[in-house]
Formats: sequence, C-alpha cells, structure tokens
Amino acid sequence: MKLTTKSEYSILALLHIARNEERGYIKMEEICEKSDIPQQYLVLLFSILRQNGYIKAKRGASGGYRLGRPASKISIAEIIRVMDGALAPTESVSRYFFSSTPLAKEKKLIKRFKEIRDYIAEKLEGLTLADVV
Repeated sequence: MKLTTKSEYSILALLHIARNEERGYIKMEEICEKSDIPQQYLVLLFSILRQNGYIKAKRGASGGYRLGRPASKISIAEIIRVMDGALAPTESVSRYFFSSTPLAKEKKLIKRFKEIRDYIAEKLEGLTLADVV
C-alpha cells in the first residue's frame, strides 16, 4: 500500500471539516487554504467523496461542505480504499479488490502478505476521523 495525494488530501480535507463541525458548512476556499490543497484538485476529490456519502454540499452564501456521517463512523481505511484501492501489498491478497497476480502461486509469500494486509487493515479500520481530531 502506498498513499497517493488523492488519499492524503482527502484525509486532510475531511479532518479540517471534522475539526470545524460545530460551524456547520465549511467553504472550499477555507479548506484549501488551511490544508494547502489546490482547489481544482479538491473539486475532483470532493466529487468522489460526495458520491460515496462522506461529505454533503450546500450551495449559496451559507453553503460549503460538511461530513455526510459522524466523524466517529468514518475510518481512515475507508477513505484510502475509495481513493487508492486496496490496502493489501498485492491484489492477490486483497479482500475488496482481489485479482490473481503472478505471486499467487508462492503460497508462503502470500501468507506473509496476508498477515501484512491484516495488520494494516486492523490499524486503519480502527482509526476514525474522530480519533485523529
């Protein structure tokens, strides 16, 4: 697993929204400025996050973005999977994105990769936005 800027920026943006939940909808410009994210890129990321129910949008002067679910119900693993795909080091051990790979015939190696996958998944699935806020 290697995080791309899609995951990293998505996590940063969602954390900013979670930290400011009591203010209601947060403007995209503020999120970009405080999290140092290019606005054009965040528009793309927010489209994905909105389609998957992680954020809600509101138009108008009092509009902006807020979380689509409580921060305690959004795991870091979910965000990474939506943005980057599998947490597993190879798709042949992925639970959600399984695909046979050349390494699949190496049973001892696959066993270790499954252990790595399970460790990473356990840590990231147990870590929510609320935990980080």
